[in-house]
Amino acid sequence: MPVVSLENTITLALSVRDRHASAQWYADNLGFELLYHADEAGWSELQTLTEGVTLGLGEQVETAPGNMVPVFGIADISSARAALEKAGVKFDGDTETIEGMVSTATFYDPDGNALMLAQDLSK
Repeated sequence: MPVVSLENTITLALSVRDRHASAQWYADNLGFELLYHADEAGWSELQTLTEGVTLGLGEQVETAPGNMVPVFGIADISSARAALEKAGVKFDGDTETIEGMVSTATFYDPDGNALMLAQDLSK
């Protein structure tokens, strides 16, 4: 039995220099549908052609090509984080919250690959 129970969603987060241009590129070339631009958060999100899978574009001055972070949807980030920490999972800093939008927490697999939990606060 897993330590936490994930929701049936995953966001693949990429760092890009221009979210609006990148969103248009993914729409034009891969058929992804823009869900929203959150300009105050430097974030855009697109629906991929796979149910439950979105592509998140985080705007950065310096991008890190090849560095994709899977973001797993979770109903209760506080209890999930506590359970994973109890199981020895290493987290990177505190849980970050954008009020009315999302709470996120970055953690690492045994090889140091970054993963993230995200609780949707917009519902």
